[in-house]
Order: sequence, then structure tokens, then C-alpha cells
Amino acid sequence: MTANVNGQLVKIPRHVAIIVDGNGRWAKERGLTRMQGHDAGFKNLRKLTEYIHSLGIEVISYYVFSTENFKRSAEEVDHLMDIFVKLCRHELKTFMKNNIRVIFSGRDEPLPAKVIAARNELAIKTANNTGGIVNFCLNYGGRAEIIDAAKKLAADKDADLDNLTEQDFAKYLYHDLPDVDLMIRTSGELRLSNFLLWQNSYAEFYFPKTKFPDFHEADFDQALVEYTLRDRRFGGIKEDK
Repeated sequence: MTANVNGQLVKIPRHVAIIVDGNGRWAKERGLTRMQGHDAGFKNLRKLTEYIHSLGIEVISYYVFSTENFKRSAEEVDHLMDIFVKLCRHELKTFMKNNIRVIFSGRDEPLPAKVIAARNELAIKTANNTGGIVNFCLNYGGRAEIIDAAKKLAADKDADLDNLTEQDFAKYLYHDLPDVDLMIRTSGELRLSNFLLWQNSYAEFYFPKTKFPDFHEADFDQALVEYTLRDRRFGGIKEDK
């Protein structure tokens, strides 16, 4: 699928994954607290989601909180948990207006009960929306997802282990989503940080130096331009003409 974006014809990926990174450093550069940086990131996430959805992208996955992020200060973790509750409770109208289904990837433990309740309520209320999917990776780790999938497979008495395919195994992941086409990590860090390890196998990676609160529509457009220039061979060889 292609689209005209600001006068340029670009390829539109089916699944875009974004590591939301740089909120704290963005705040530090401005003499603000890390919590204010997360607030700015949340505000930008709301706007960016609507824009990405408007381009016809089917799935957006955001890495918003990893399993390792619980190592941060209690003050910062509590603030982030409050942001997630706010997102779930106050953005329902926006998701419904845009016909977006919201899902969550990650483990329950040790999320606070208020986060689990708000998360589940949003997922249930948007479950029948058909215009696109937003996948929030919350208390998420790529290795944990693969381990959890393996446990589900082992517990499935009907699973045909002798003839198991990658497509079969993918159905045991948190959600049976298409593979990631374009993976973006803001702030210039060059790491996956345990994000969607299975789904990112053949994704194109893009690492802008822009920190997430400043990663706006024009920056995403540039990511699409870069994606369009990539030659995706999925392990094959391009034949000379």
C-alpha cells in the first residue's frame, strides 16, 4: 500500500512499532522533572496516534513500560501508573471516534489493581472496533512473551508439536498480530531493549535522535520516507535485471 504524504509517494507499513524513549532526557534539557517529561510524552502520544491511524496503518505498537522499568524510583513508577490509568479512562471517546481497538501486551504482575482494571475496561469497550489496532506494551518484555507463549503451548493438549510451524507458535503470543514492518526508537538509542523480539525479526529499524515529546507528524513522515527507500528481501537475494 502506498500513499501521498506531503507530496511524496511513500509505502505504508501494515504494523509500526515505536519505542517511546527520551521523555526524561527531554525534561532534563529544559530544567523540568522526569514526571513532566512523561506528561509531555503522553500528550504527544495522543496526537501522534490519531495521525498514524489517519494514514491507514493497521497496527501501532507502543513500548510504554518494560518489565525492567519497575527498577525506577517509586515516585516515577507511580506517576507512570497514573498516566496509564488516565489514558485508559479519558481516551475512550477518542478511540471510539476513530474506530480503534485497543489491546495490551504484557504481564499482570506486579501492575497495580487500578491499572489492570482500567486497562481491561478499555480493551473490552473497544473490542468491536475495526478501523485499526493500538497495542500498548505495558509491563512488557520480549523474552517474557516468548516464555509465556511456550507455557501456553505446553499446556495445550491439542497442539501438534511434531508439525509446529512459526505461524502456529505465533498464535500463543500475547496477541496474534502481523509481524512488525517498521520499528522506530526515538532519542537516538540503538537498542531493541527486549521489545517484540519475535515480531521484529524482519522489521526495518529507524533510530531518529529526536526525543519522543518532540517526535511529531513531520518526523513520522520522514520515517516513512526512509522505510520506502529500504529494500526488504526477508533473507532472499535481489536479482539483477
